[in-house]
Amino acid sequence: MVIKVLGTGCKKCKELEQNVRMAIAQLQIDAQVEKVEDIGKIMSYGVMSTPALVVNEKVVSTGKLLSVDEVKAFIK
Repeated sequence: MVIKVLGTGCKKCKELEQNVRMAIAQLQIDAQVEKVEDIGKIMSYGVMSTPALVVNEKVVSTGKLLSVDEVKAFIK
């Protein structure tokens, strides 16, 4: 499983990345987490507001800081 956090490095983007890593640890799953900060790559997903969450190349959330539990729901 590949999970990408899209964002330019703002506080919410960094918090979302931390929440994703916590969710993976709690679920005890094997997943690769990538942080995408390049605006061109972010826009290639059709994302206009960050932070955004991409799971296996599917955008599942944009413009919202998800809690650990919300992230877990998306990656289960």
